[in-house]
Formats: sequence, structure tokens, C-alpha cells
Amino acid sequence: MLAFTFPGQGSQQPGMGRAWIDHPSWALVAIASEASGRDVAALLLDADAEELRRTENAQLSTYVLSLVVHDAVRALGVRGRVVAGHSLGEYSALTAVGALSLTDGIRLVTERAAAMQAAADARPGTMAAVLGADDDLVIEACARAGGDVWVANTNGAGQVVISGDAEAIAEATLIAKELGARKVLPLSVGGAFHTPFMAPAAERLRAALAATAFANAEVPVIANVDGLPHQHADQWAHLLDAQLTAPVRWRQTLERMVADGITAFVELGPGSVLTGLARRAAPDGTAKAAAEPGDLDTIVEVATAVGSLDHHDGEHLFASERLVVSPAAGLFVPAADVVEGQHIERGRIVGHVAGHEVRSPFRGTVKGLLAVAGERLTRSQPVAWLRTA
Repeated sequence: MLAFTFPGQGSQQPGMGRAWIDHPSWALVAIASEASGRDVAALLLDADAEELRRTENAQLSTYVLSLVVHDAVRALGVRGRVVAGHSLGEYSALTAVGALSLTDGIRLVTERAAAMQAAADARPGTMAAVLGADDDLVIEACARAGGDVWVANTNGAGQVVISGDAEAIAEATLIAKELGARKVLPLSVGGAFHTPFMAPAAERLRAALAATAFANAEVPVIANVDGLPHQHADQWAHLLDAQLTAPVRWRQTLERMVADGITAFVELGPGSVLTGLARRAAPDGTAKAAAEPGDLDTIVEVATAVGSLDHHDGEHLFASERLVVSPAAGLFVPAADVVEGQHIERGRIVGHVAGHEVRSPFRGTVKGLLAVAGERLTRSQPVAWLRTA
């Protein structure tokens, strides 16, 4: 089976959207700009490293680009049988599997980033990756440092991220090296995330979560806070609330995926950090990153090899547009009760072709019928156009 993973803050890089400008999935950027009131295209194309380092810019740009990539991959019929996202990436994962709408996702990410930025401005902090050390060693180093420093991410493969006050991190770094850590690298983030430093942001995020209508996820999502699969709508407000100040248990997430039979990992979004971690967690499996359109052919090959390429029963144009296609060749007879501007549910019959029902695999608003009564269609020819967001 194949899993989708989504990167978090720190994976952003200048110009990371440039390769996608001419791809159909780039249309999602305009939707994101309208929903957020921000020029998301400018963040993805023109922002420099310092501008992208700011939490409100890093989170929004990474979230949107991850969904652009996901939309392109899903349009090819590639499907993750389970998904997970690292910190911010959990919001990308939830949107990708329908637990969170795009507009609600943008609203939550924008509010979360603003709240975290305010908390970071009020109490500055930073993060660092400790390499070549196991979890217990780093926990001991933080405890012995004596200051405000905690384990924020257990990433696996000998990588543990610490977070907190800069001086306490410097002290924990020295102790970790004394205990046998190979290297400690500072991270390009704007605060001490996943620690008590973020507690002031919790109330603001909690209010935004309470106003959000979550849905059941199409496939299981492995949560950051417990490394366990979740799929029911009523679980996510609590899990995302807890995630703000709790460690990201990524090692446990990967271990759970492997135990559940995942043999291929595809990282969707900027960077390839999660791909490297997946390769170490599943050395007998396959791990690939999809950051640019040129990566898509490789992803299709991986999906084909593990049986995660869907039957093409409809086309995802981009995040808010869908085509319903003909299941067979023959003459088209439209359904009399399906008209432009009408909202239809998944499974609604929009017509018949040679006696075969043409059912919509999507829910949305009918923007138009693309075939007329009596038209002879080929298999997979577009029949109707829907807008889903």
C-alpha cells in the first residue's frame, strides 16, 4: 500500500511554486489567495528566505503548495491508502482526505500561524535538530540543561528536534554531544513550536477549531500527538488543539504505517525531509518526493507497482473543479433532473451511455453538461463539470 505524507514548516524555500505556474493545479493558488486575503502566488514565487521564515508566510505557502501537488497527483489517479502530515502538514493531510474543506483549512492555517507568531513574538525561542541520538538521550540532555528546552519532534532515524529558549538549547546541545550525539543543526523556524511556549496561542486556535465543521476522512490519518490512525470527524478539534504544544511523534507515525502494511511513501509538497525519514524507517520499501511536475511520472510508477492507481472514473481538474466522465462508449442520454447550478451528491446519476449509468463520483454544483442528448461518446469522455468548493 501507498501512503501520502505532507511536510511542515521549515520545508519552505524561495521560488518553490515556480515549476507549477503552467500546471492546471496552479489554479488552486487563486482560490487560496481569495480565501486568505493574501497574495499566495507572491509567497510561492517571489518571497525571499527571510520573508518565508516568518510563521504566517511559511505555514500558508507550504500548506497551499502541498495541496497543489496533491491535486496534481490525484488527477493522475494516484491515491494514498493512509495519510499523515508533520505538524502544519497535518492540516494539509486533513484537507487532502476531505476531513477539512479547503476554505476552512486556509482559515485555520492562517489563524494558527498568526496565533503562533504572536506567541513567538511574546516569548522568542527556536528549534534545533539533534542527529545521531535516540529519543531517551535527547530527553536526558534537555532535562540536564535545566532551562526551558523540550523534545518537540521524535522524527526517527536518529533525529530528534528540540525546542525552547535559545540559551537552553545551546546548553542542551553541548550535553547531547557529550552523551554521544553526532551533530546539532539549527532549524529555520520563527519560534519554539510544540512546547509550552505556544500555550498563549492555544485559546485562539481552540476558538477557530470550535467554529470548524470537520468531516469523516476518506482514509485514515495518523495523528501527530499519538501516532495512531483516526478517521472520525469528532476527533480532530481535540487532536489539533493538543498538537500545538505536544511533541510530533513522527517516528511512531512511520512505525504504525509500516506495521499496517505501507510499503511506499510519497511526500507531497516542498522539500524531501520526510522522504529521507521514510527510507530509514522502511529500508525495504520505496519513498519518493513529489515537489515539481517533473516528479509526477515517477509517482505514477510507484503507485502502479503497489496497486495504488485508481480506476479512472473521473478527473480532478484542480482542488475545486471536477469532471464526470463516461464509463462506456455509446449514445448519451442526459438525466432530465440534473441542470446547471444544481447541487448534487456523490453517486447521483447524471445520465446514461449505452445503457450504463453515468454516476458522479463527486459532490458539488453542476457548472454545465459537456455532452448533449444523442451525442456519441467514447469511454472516459467528459460528461459534466462540477465545482466542489
